[in-house]
Amino acid sequence: MKLRQFLSAALLLLATGAAFAQGFDFKDLQGKKQRLSDYRGQWVLVNFWATWCPPCLEEIPDLIALHEAHRKTDLVVIGVALDSTRESVVEFVAKKKVSYPIVFGDYTLAQQVGEVNALPTSFLYDPAGKLVSYQEGMLTRESVESYIRSKSKK
Repeated sequence: MKLRQFLSAALLLLATGAAFAQGFDFKDLQGKKQRLSDYRGQWVLVNFWATWCPPCLEEIPDLIALHEAHRKTDLVVIGVALDSTRESVVEFVAKKKVSYPIVFGDYTLAQQVGEVNALPTSFLYDPAGKLVSYQEGMLTRESVESYIRSKSKK
C-alpha cells in the first residue's frame, strides 16, 4: 500500500514537472504575447501580485529595479495581477511607472506556471526555461540577484 502511494506521488510530481516544462503563454496589458520560449537565454521571474496586497506593493520597486538592471542582458520580470480589476491594475501600473510587462490574469491562467496559494508568489525560470525556484511571499532584488549568481557559478 505504501509503495503504491509513493509511486502515485512520484508520478504526480513527474506530471507536474512536465507541465512546468511547457512554459506559459500570456498576453500583457499592451496585447503583446509573453511566452517563456521567447526568453530562452534569459532568467525569467514571473511574479503574481494584486493591487490591494501590501507585501506585493512593497516588493514592486525592487522588481522594477531588477528588471531595469537586467532586461537587456540576462533577466526579465513579468508581473501577473490577480484578484484586482483591470482598471485598478492599469491605473497602478501608470502611477508607479512599472516598466516590466504586466498581465491581467486569473487563477486558471496562473496554472500555466503553477499553484498560487498566496500573494505575492514568484516563479523563477533559468535561461534554459527550467523552473528552478518558487517563493510565496516577498522577494527582493538582492535575493534574486544572489540566487542567480550562486547558480551561475556552478
